[in-house]
Amino acid sequence: MKNIAVVGTGYVGLVTGTCFANLGNKITCLDIDEEKIARLRQGEIPIYEPGLTELVERNVKAGRLFFTTSYEEALADAEFVFICVGTPSGVDGEADLRYVRMAAETIAKTMDHPLIVVNKSTVPVGTGDWVADIIKRSQPDPIDFSVVSCPEFLKEGSAITDFMNPDRVVLGSLDPEAADKVAQLHLPLRAPIIVTDLRTAEMIKYASNAFLATRISFINEIAAICEKLGADVQEVAAGMGYDKRIGPHFLNAGLGYGGSCFPKDVKALEHMALVHGSHPSLLRAVMEINRDARRWAVLTLRELLGGLDQRRIGLLGLAFKPNTDDLRESPAMEIAHLLQNEGAHVCGYDPVAMPGAAQINPEMRLAEDPYELAQGVDALLLCTEWDEFKNLDMVRIKSVMAQPILVDGRNIYDPTQMQALGFTYRGVGRGNNNGR
Repeated sequence: MKNIAVVGTGYVGLVTGTCFANLGNKITCLDIDEEKIARLRQGEIPIYEPGLTELVERNVKAGRLFFTTSYEEALADAEFVFICVGTPSGVDGEADLRYVRMAAETIAKTMDHPLIVVNKSTVPVGTGDWVADIIKRSQPDPIDFSVVSCPEFLKEGSAITDFMNPDRVVLGSLDPEAADKVAQLHLPLRAPIIVTDLRTAEMIKYASNAFLATRISFINEIAAICEKLGADVQEVAAGMGYDKRIGPHFLNAGLGYGGSCFPKDVKALEHMALVHGSHPSLLRAVMEINRDARRWAVLTLRELLGGLDQRRIGLLGLAFKPNTDDLRESPAMEIAHLLQNEGAHVCGYDPVAMPGAAQINPEMRLAEDPYELAQGVDALLLCTEWDEFKNLDMVRIKSVMAQPILVDGRNIYDPTQMQALGFTYRGVGRGNNNGR
């Protein structure tokens, strides 16, 4: 059993701490948000992540998982401290490192024995060196420490599975002994472990997310071309995916990527490239195509309805993806705003994300279920591919709509079936399969 402190109890910190506890370690999760820590101590999980509530409860009962607002308490017996704080986008797309700085400074002022400081947050290339300098400058008295980069590759909605069954563990450090100790923590996961230098490890994270975002934007650009040429992007993607050099993953045309990672990381990588004299033309194109995916939905609705002013539009799904309540960079929330700017009345429904949506967009009406959402609307726009939306009674849906217009922003419905039911159907890049 190792004693580990985890700074930050967001998606990454809470999942990381809980999973390490489940591997038999003693974990103290630290957050300066007193309300959040109080809720966690009462068993209330502040985020929606399948399986996380049960895992937290199990490890708290087993005496392996603790929550505190005190750095002194968290670091008292710790050998490792994982920094898992947020790094939101700044004004120019750069990663805002204020929370990383605060964590590093407080760790330096609190530590009273040698520590291995592990950067788990997604941070710009060079941050590991920067954190080491901050700790060294902020220590009242010199105490040995090492910095290791261990970027996270967790997907919201499957974060526990991703942690426990990773494709690889990436470690970067200038201290081989410290990197080896962090590697030992991950051995029970039986995953390939890549050990490299700090900056390369940090770059692996950004390059991975930028590549996945590029795949999404690529297939959305192909979808736009399919639409003009009468091809079906679903079948195109399937045909591409059988090629082992390409594979089927992240080739689903739709409303683009969102969430806390891809938008922020692509912007941050573009910013890093610019300030160091590179020309990130591809990254710029990826972001522009992603913006176009949202515009496509608005333009399609405008065309089908002959204008948006005073039209009633229902949004099926509000979270940026299924199995999460995260609304950060959500296509649905951006589209709702664009529709409202053109005078549309927008109503939304989501299985778990409606409390957050009400705070972000109080003008948007929220429905109790998909059937209430469809009542009297001029069009429905499918924004998030929750499983429950795949099994709706579409005959009932159509019967309560003012106009049977269905825009499928995630291509989960069969165009032929929807048309046979009497819907005016539009999918993303469905070519000749779109129609009335």
